[in-house]
Amino acid sequence: MESLIIALAGGGLALLTAAVLAWHVLRQDQGNEEVREIGDLIREGAMAFLKREYTILAIFVIVIFIILALFIDYNILDKDALKKDSFGGFGIDTTGPWTALSYLLGAVGSALAGLIGMSIAVRANTRTATAAGISLNAGLRVAFSAGSVMGMTVVGIGILGITALWIIFKDPTIVAGFGFGASSIALFARVGGGIFTKAADVGADLVGKVEEGIPEDDPRNPATIADNVGDNVGDVAGMGADLFESYVGSMISALALATVTVTGTLALSDSDGNIVSAAKDAAFSTGSWVADFDSELFVLPMLIGAIGILASVMGNFLVRAPEGAGMSRLLWTIRTGIFGAGALALIGTGVAIAVLDLDFKLFWVVLTGLVAGQVIGTATEYFTSYENKPVQWIASQSPTGAGSVIIAGVAIGMFSTVIPAASVAAAIYVANELAGVYGIALAAIGMLSTLGITLATDAYGPVADNAGGIAEQAHLDPQVRERTDALDALGNTTAATGKGFAIGSAVLTALALMVAYGQVTGVDVFRLSDPDLTIGLIIGGVLPFLFAGLTMKAVGDAANSMIEEVRRQFREIPGLREGLPGVKPDAARAVDISTQGALKAMILPGLIAIISPVLVGAVLGPEVLGGLLLGSIVTGFFLAVFMANAGGAWDNAKKYVELGNYGGKGSDAHAAAVTGDTVGDPFKDTSGPALNILLKLMAVVSLIFGPLFI
Repeated sequence: MESLIIALAGGGLALLTAAVLAWHVLRQDQGNEEVREIGDLIREGAMAFLKREYTILAIFVIVIFIILALFIDYNILDKDALKKDSFGGFGIDTTGPWTALSYLLGAVGSALAGLIGMSIAVRANTRTATAAGISLNAGLRVAFSAGSVMGMTVVGIGILGITALWIIFKDPTIVAGFGFGASSIALFARVGGGIFTKAADVGADLVGKVEEGIPEDDPRNPATIADNVGDNVGDVAGMGADLFESYVGSMISALALATVTVTGTLALSDSDGNIVSAAKDAAFSTGSWVADFDSELFVLPMLIGAIGILASVMGNFLVRAPEGAGMSRLLWTIRTGIFGAGALALIGTGVAIAVLDLDFKLFWVVLTGLVAGQVIGTATEYFTSYENKPVQWIASQSPTGAGSVIIAGVAIGMFSTVIPAASVAAAIYVANELAGVYGIALAAIGMLSTLGITLATDAYGPVADNAGGIAEQAHLDPQVRERTDALDALGNTTAATGKGFAIGSAVLTALALMVAYGQVTGVDVFRLSDPDLTIGLIIGGVLPFLFAGLTMKAVGDAANSMIEEVRRQFREIPGLREGLPGVKPDAARAVDISTQGALKAMILPGLIAIISPVLVGAVLGPEVLGGLLLGSIVTGFFLAVFMANAGGAWDNAKKYVELGNYGGKGSDAHAAAVTGDTVGDPFKDTSGPALNILLKLMAVVSLIFGPLFI
């Protein structure tokens, strides 16, 4: 119990740190009146979108809450054998209402994390632009502090929710409801926010940069404010919900597989005590077995989370940028914080394992996850930073046209899957050899143990990007834009690194949840001659492509509407193109177009993720559903890495050209690079990162509903 109290204290420390950092950000200078006016427009647009999005999601959450309360009617372990009268002493002999409550808490926690992170981000952008006028380090500190608020809020709410539910119920099924709620909100938030931001970004770039030949974030462009709003609703609120789901999902999978490790089976019984899973027969054949839910194996994941929070807080103080630093030095600045936090987390984990008197092999499992995450992150940096050969090679293709740029980006994206694949495969092998399937889940926790700081390096990028846009629109000193562009370019690389961490951990977590599903349903062995396996693999393999296609199409449709609107305003508003004094674009109309396109298009992909496993399990059976999970993990993993890295590489190839290479801004090569970046935008910020949520959401839905298909 002491370790669980430490976990709760870790969550409290994270939220306290977030509050202190938010206070620090809000104390900074907001800038002149014009800067504040632009910041207010961005904040109002972002909050209006989030309000409309959460209103729609609230209806969805209520429906799922009712379904869980009425139809989930089994206990994760036999309450008689466990000598438990009822769950948590509340007198209810079914998990349904409590799983539904857990689902609701997970959904609220995910939404709250995104809302808090975004509310600080939209206030930090003006302050970052103003601070960048002082020095590069001042701008970095404000932006990074805002990103740290997002990171600390996510881990704080996540570990408090998981730990509190475990203390009360000590039941993996009920706690899994928390992950289901987090995944539901994360998928819709990531998809909806991603569609919004990329529709605005594509419209702003194609009409502004290519057709009109005006600078990025030019105040004459009606899509500029919508683009800035999109950075916050997609890359901050959406990403925060995404990583919240990754964080709690890794812990839930570890709790479920700790049950397998302790008992030999993750068996289920219905509310009357009847065996649901055939795998349970052997476990209870003697009638004397009692599960030890106070086992240190259940406690360790939450304790590692608390240690990682403390390490992340300390790592934050290591991030400093000297004036005039290039990309390599800036990257090293960020790495210093991440590597320092990782080392501290590892030391703390070793001490915790020793104190809990657990097999020290578990330390090597956590180390495996951390190393795999760092390898994936470093590989992602290599393939997406414009200081490295892959991005420079893409840029070198720009003088021959957009087609060459796109071909090069596709090739680099495909190459970039090899190292993450090898890293994850090695992590699975080592973790399984050392600690079985529990080790696989624990490796995912190790990979995400320092999420408090790795998410900060991801979330600060949109703040820096917004700061650059504000500097351009408010006509600040050109040196301010140079500094924010340097921070933005770094943000593109660190954001890609964050996506790599999320995708890698998603594979480990989804695999662990799939194993738990197999234990629940008894589908734990596949035969190559079994047609059910092949059918499931094919269905699961195609779902990520269908999902990605729907989200890409949604961005395309919304972007087309944005392009037509931007063209209309340049055509019909007198003096807008010329930039005459007092003539301003109708930014509100552009924001509304992105909002409508995003909210309409986010529903179908989200429903597919939830309905597909339920429909397949109910109609074709649990064996086919098991194959579906396996097929989706394999294809979804590679497609997500390919799309995220190709998009990041295209983006930084454009920035490399804008530094003056191959003709620089305004050249034909620049127009080709912009087109490549336009293709990459929905790759890296909509479809790619949403795929990792798809994998875990389908796995956790299968785990919760799986016994109903037997």
